[in-house]
Amino acid sequence: MAVVDIADKLSLFSEHWSPKVVAKLNDYEIKLVKIKGEFVWHTHEDTDELFLVIDGSLTIQLRDGDVTLGPGQLYVVPRGVEHCPIAEGDVSMMLIEPAGVPNTGDAGGERTAEPDYNLLDPQ
Repeated sequence: MAVVDIADKLSLFSEHWSPKVVAKLNDYEIKLVKIKGEFVWHTHEDTDELFLVIDGSLTIQLRDGDVTLGPGQLYVVPRGVEHCPIAEGDVSMMLIEPAGVPNTGDAGGERTAEPDYNLLDPQ
């Protein structure tokens, strides 16, 4: 597998809320995404979800209190916990989750993104 340069990969797209798969780890996908504004409240019943902020400030709203992350910080939302990411400015982050997990979890809707493998280097 080729080395993945995170900054380089992030420079290749500008759209928000459209995760890009940049690597695979067993049955997991490593995704980069840029966000701005508020997402949708949702739950992933069968898996935890890891958020790692690369640039900017991310707030993960939870029903029992918010978690705020800056660059270099990560948080794991446990399976079954309802959450809603929100970013007042531009945020670049990494997500690690099992392949095939919809970004909107159980909520569905217009923000559901199809898997984007265009930035995944050929094996």
